[in-house]
Amino acid sequence: MKVLFAASEATPFFASGGLGDVAGSLPAALKKQRVHVRVILPLYGDIAPEWRAKMQYLTNFTVPVGWRSQYCGLFELVHNGVTTYFLDNEYYFKRHGLYGFYDDGERFAFFSRAILEALFHLDFEPELIHCHDWQTALVPVYLNLYYRHLQAFAQVKAVFTIHNIQYQGKYGREILEETVGIGRKDAHVVEYDGIVNFMKGAIESADRVNTVSPTYAKEILDPWYGEGLDDFLRKKQYKLCGILNGIDTDYYDPATDAYLASRYTAETAAAGKAACKRELRQAFDLDDNDEPVVAMVTRLVDHKGLDLVRQAADNLVTSGMQLVILGAGNADYEGFFSDLAFRRRGHFGVRLGFIPELARKVYAGSDMFLMPSRTEPCGLSQMLALRYGSVPIVRETGGLRDTVRDSGGGEGNGFTFASYNAYDMQQACFRALEGYGNKTGWTTLVQRGMACDFSWGASAREYHAMYKEVLSLW
Repeated sequence: MKVLFAASEATPFFASGGLGDVAGSLPAALKKQRVHVRVILPLYGDIAPEWRAKMQYLTNFTVPVGWRSQYCGLFELVHNGVTTYFLDNEYYFKRHGLYGFYDDGERFAFFSRAILEALFHLDFEPELIHCHDWQTALVPVYLNLYYRHLQAFAQVKAVFTIHNIQYQGKYGREILEETVGIGRKDAHVVEYDGIVNFMKGAIESADRVNTVSPTYAKEILDPWYGEGLDDFLRKKQYKLCGILNGIDTDYYDPATDAYLASRYTAETAAAGKAACKRELRQAFDLDDNDEPVVAMVTRLVDHKGLDLVRQAADNLVTSGMQLVILGAGNADYEGFFSDLAFRRRGHFGVRLGFIPELARKVYAGSDMFLMPSRTEPCGLSQMLALRYGSVPIVRETGGLRDTVRDSGGGEGNGFTFASYNAYDMQQACFRALEGYGNKTGWTTLVQRGMACDFSWGASAREYHAMYKEVLSLW
């Protein structure tokens, strides 16, 4: 089975979130399932020079973009046994940052078309193209409209993964012919609710659509979560499923993590985490006392539940908890939490920005990990928290519901709440605080969490099964 993984980011080359982790880790896990998988990415200007130096130039070709033809260079690099192709166009990709530009629609229309054009120049003929999020959503659209009649593409299937339905690639209809290159007779494929919607086009055109957790696959059929696509998704429900993401348990391993003050296993977690907690408190200027440290590593945006944290933060830090936040995003949240760190010095600490090595210290040094998300397609942070022995406190939504079970019945691995309000979140935190007071029970809870298996093996087996099912179609 030959699969081409098409994504706009992937670790370790460049990443802005969970998509990068998936595209960077899942292909290697699929190889263990005997899937011949290769990856194709844009060649961003921000890629580190050491990666660029390892690339091999293959060829160049032109790509139709509306009425124009644009240059595309093709490079190859093999890392951890996985072949990765990079598509180069400095006009579109030699910029600081991955997304957020005025012409993102044109940039990723080019990228989607270039993926298919690149197949004419590769020694690799995929049976299936696995596309990720709106940046590659036009691949199955173009495949069906402009390549399906060619013998080389006649049997190629397409799978599309929704990582976050909030980001759909919405643009005005004026870009259809000029930029996207889709004529009026085919406009209905990508038009939805009066505009051009890249993700809608992928859902329409792909052979199978999946989300990154089973619960999220059900949630997006509801108007509360569907971001305007729920009605269309209900009509396409026959091709929709959910497969839970995983984490790289070799890369994230407290027993070998060089960034930690002390390495530890589930059996030595008490001493190891105590040393990591002391270092974490120093990093965030917290008092050294017997209180538990509750942590967040997050983007400071609304859907992460920061409005609930803002309402309850003072109550939490006066109830016998210390709170640390690592992240960046909305200026309003950045300002509020910076002010709170000043007012509650010694009890609350914040670091603005995303610092990977500090994030690991937060996972290892914290006692509890808070994720009160309004929506969470999958979430990786709660899995990392469990891996490092930090007990998660989460709202029951998306992947959080699929990975964290409330310990109230004695068999769970964290603390959960259902309703999206500050009071219920606060009560879940207080239940965790009470549990922390039972040292024997807490040790058992930490060890139970560290024993959870969120490696990519189970996810890769599910993807492999889905691929086989898709390849058996027509």
